[in-house]
Amino acid sequence: QVQLVDSGGGLVQAGGSLRLSCAASARTFSSYTISWFRQAPGKEREFVAGINWGGDSTLYADSVKGRFTTSRDNAKSTLYLQMNSLKPEDTAVYYCAARRAPIVVQPHFYGYWGQGTQVTVSS
Repeated sequence: QVQLVDSGGGLVQAGGSLRLSCAASARTFSSYTISWFRQAPGKEREFVAGINWGGDSTLYADSVKGRFTTSRDNAKSTLYLQMNSLKPEDTAVYYCAARRAPIVVQPHFYGYWGQGTQVTVSS
């Protein structure tokens, strides 16, 4: 099992940047695929970005491609989401999630979730 703790959210102006972190408890962190999801009020949870256990394969939603970058440091059991050129429509609660299988975009295939961190982008 793995426990995940999200952090790094906050309030930023449009065009600004934030870096989210996801710290994991498992010593086997390197065997998990980790993805980021977000959920805005009144909307379904949506896939943002994912990275495989080795860090050599990533997947991004079209809405964030070119602006967001995910990376991982297996030695620190930590995942990162660098968010640049933020837009008001990026406002949501962001969650990291883990699974012991390749990246998929459907949230119900992930068994482990962080508590979420709020990102608010003002116009």
